[in-house]
Amino acid sequence: MFPHLVTVLVERVVVESGVLRIAASTKDGMAAVCPGCGALSTRVHSRYGRKLADAPVGTRPVLIELSVRRLFCDNSGCARVTFAEQVEGLTSRYGRLTPVLQRIVGALGVVLAARAVVRLGLVLGIVVSRMTVLRVLMALPEPAWAVPRVLGVDEFATSKGRRYGTILIDCETHQPLDLLPDREAETLSAWLREHPGVEIVCRDRAACFAESARTGAPQAQHCADKWHVWHNLGEAVERLVSHHRVLLRDLVEPEPEPEPEPGPVPTSVGQEPSEPYPAGKFLDRLRDTHAADAARPVARPDQQTRLLPALPAATDRRGLHEPVEPPPRAARTRARCAYSTLRDYVHPLRPGRPPAANRPPMARPPSTRESHPLDHEPPRPPTRRRQTAAQDAAGPVAGDHSRHHPRPDVRDHHDQP
Repeated sequence: MFPHLVTVLVERVVVESGVLRIAASTKDGMAAVCPGCGALSTRVHSRYGRKLADAPVGTRPVLIELSVRRLFCDNSGCARVTFAEQVEGLTSRYGRLTPVLQRIVGALGVVLAARAVVRLGLVLGIVVSRMTVLRVLMALPEPAWAVPRVLGVDEFATSKGRRYGTILIDCETHQPLDLLPDREAETLSAWLREHPGVEIVCRDRAACFAESARTGAPQAQHCADKWHVWHNLGEAVERLVSHHRVLLRDLVEPEPEPEPEPGPVPTSVGQEPSEPYPAGKFLDRLRDTHAADAARPVARPDQQTRLLPALPAATDRRGLHEPVEPPPRAARTRARCAYSTLRDYVHPLRPGRPPAANRPPMARPPSTRESHPLDHEPPRPPTRRRQTAAQDAAGPVAGDHSRHHPRPDVRDHHDQP
């Protein structure tokens, strides 16, 4: 069931939180190879634990808790003093996945994208991140390929409009072969000289690819792929149609102009105008609507009730423009109006009640920005003029109106009497 665990000692197997945990350790007394010099060593320095994710059992993830040894290197010429042993088929340097799980993730990553592998792994019991999938893909060795008979050449953009490269594809197997850092003619010519045997070069109409194919593989035939053939054909047809656009415009028949609709017949002086609408249910319903609206009073508090003139009834076939007599007074009294309008109209007519006197206009309260007029009284002189007893007996001096118009006693509300 676990062939890669044959060389270790399995101590226990438990299931915790849906994960199958396997506790194992390496065997003592077995010699390990130093990665620096290749010498064998059995002298143990210490032990430490490692955790490795393994291929799932069913849909249950598997975690191996492995205890490995750290050994001394007895070779005096080796730069390493100690090293950790590696179990063949189970561990690798700085690896947290077993080789079995790495192959599964790598196979899924080649077919799917990294995020798709993560979502599919949750169903299969493989718990990995997208960055782990990318690292496994980058560590895979490049597949071997032979020189193709039909070579496809095209460009791709690493920075559109600024930086381009060249991709080489085997047109028979549709397998990418190589990526060139630029699209210069000398770079492709050097690659063709290093890989002779190309018989057909499938390319676009770029001058750099044509020149490189002639110099690098002079025996090869040149052809265009289907996409460029259809693209070039479409461009040629578009140019042809644009050049003969005037001739195509003459082939289109002009659309006939619509005939003008007959307008209303003008009436002569003294002739009665015709009905604005054709006779029928619409005209009857329009007359009924106008008659119902005309029966509603339009009253104001300061005016008497007045009614709109009513249109002729549906049974009356007179024209809409003929004069219509107002409705009788009985219909006017039966008209409804608002209670407030009726109250304001009847209130002055009640006997024994004098009309309400108009209220005096209310004074606007002073604003906080406005100050009292006494605050702006001009300042008094520092000393008052003293009058003698003779001046008091003689009476007021001409021009002195202080005795006839005494100064009002103005006190502040904080002053005491």
